[in-house]
This record gives sequence, C-alpha cells and structure tokens, in this order.
Amino acid sequence: MTTDVVTVEIPGNRDDVLKILKRTGISGVPVLKEGRLVGIITRKDLLHKPEENQLALLMTPSPLTIQAEATIFVAARMMTEHNIRRLPVVDSAGELIGLISVADLVLAIARMKIEEEIKDRLTSHTFALWEETPLPLVGRIMEISGFEAIPILNKESKLQGIISERDLIRCAMIEDSVETSDLSTTGTDDDEWTWESIRDVHHVSYGISRVQLPSRPVKSAMVTSVVMVPPNAEVSECALKMKRARVDQLPVVNGDNRLKSVLFDRDLIKVLLDEKYQ
Repeated sequence: MTTDVVTVEIPGNRDDVLKILKRTGISGVPVLKEGRLVGIITRKDLLHKPEENQLALLMTPSPLTIQAEATIFVAARMMTEHNIRRLPVVDSAGELIGLISVADLVLAIARMKIEEEIKDRLTSHTFALWEETPLPLVGRIMEISGFEAIPILNKESKLQGIISERDLIRCAMIEDSVETSDLSTTGTDDDEWTWESIRDVHHVSYGISRVQLPSRPVKSAMVTSVVMVPPNAEVSECALKMKRARVDQLPVVNGDNRLKSVLFDRDLIKVLLDEKYQ
C-alpha cells in the first residue's frame, strides 16, 4: 500500500482537488473531515459533475475500506466486484493509514513472474475515435461508455495515440459565466391579485463555475508515445510495462500494428482471483 497518502479536507472545493490531480497524475484522493475518512473523490467525479464545486457533493461518501492485514487477493476481489480503483486502508480504530490502488496491485503482479499469455483471457473489446474528434465530445463519450481510456485512429485506421481521463483532467479548465433566472409572475386576467394584466417581472443573475474541456481535436491532448503489446505477451511482462510507463492500459496489436483490443489494468488484476496464483 501507499502510506504517504494525499488527502483533501472538508470543507473544500473542486479547484483544490483539480490542482492535486493535475500536479500528481493520481486518479483520486480520500476526503477527510476533522481527520476522519468520510469519502473518496476521483477524476470521474470532476468530469461527470462539471458544475459542482463542493467536495461534500462531489465525493462518494462512506467508501469501502480494507485493513492492512488483508491480502492483495482480497483487495483485488473487492476492487473487481465493486468496480473501484482504490481502497483506503484503515487500522482497527478506523483511522486512515494508507491507500491500496489498482496500480499497486499491478506492481505486485509484475513481481510474481506470471508467464501466462494475455490473449483470450485478460483483454477487453473496445472502440476507437477519430483523431479530429473534439475534446468535449470525447469526454461525453467516455462518460457514456464507462471507458477510462480510448484509442485514437487517423483516417487510415492506424493507431495514433490514446486518450485517458488523466489527459482530460490535464487540459481541463474552469470557466466562469453568468446565467439569468426568470422569476416573472404568471398571473391571468382572472387572477384577483392581478390588475389589468400587469405582470411583475424579476430576473436574478447568478455566477456559474464549471469544469470545461477546450474545443480542440483530441489529437492535441492524446498521448502519442503509446506502449503496445502483442496478443501473446505475458501477464507479468504487461504489468511491468504498465508500471514503468505509468499507464492504466496497453493497446493489443497484431503484427502490422493494427489494433485488436485493449488490456486494462482492471482486467489485469483479475489474475489475482485465480486460485493457482494465490
């Protein structure tokens, strides 16, 4: 587990978390209140709730936790079953003492020297986007599909790069605007409180601050130095490549570098559910 855990405190705001995620590249942080764990906030929360500013409304409250004595196999099962990427590690009193993430489990797999090939077991089907797709549309497609990363192709269908939630957060910006609410009365001629159809008109202006993605093509934000693997790559070999490159996914390509599928770290940790590796 990671013991030097980056955290945020309630009360706090979205901008504080955005700065941390941009600076560190991590995907989520625990939320504390008076030193006690009360939630988790992730990149997804910021991208899926662009107009929310308060940490208390952005975070996932009462997150699942795990104790330090638990095995990595238990952690892998919890992350897989609940589709989460991190577990706060707490002591017997419930105090936060660390964090175990998918990336930590990937490092453990790299050290296990598992020679099993990834084909037909660990790779996921995916889809790709054109390199000229606008970033706001990419963000919306990611939200709908549930994919944390999407390969990017040129018009010849050749792999050009990959875009992830981390890349979207890196280029996200805060946009401030003013919106107006119409609070006009809607009385009728038969309304005893309305005289000769006179209407009261009230407009209230208020500020809106939201996370925005710039209207640029995805090729301007994607990672172009993509680490790829063939279908017969070994499990621990792939885990080591992920850890060294600090990526959450590896495109799986055939002999002529044509995209076949993607190996996501969340798929890779499923190997820890196999009894023969426990």
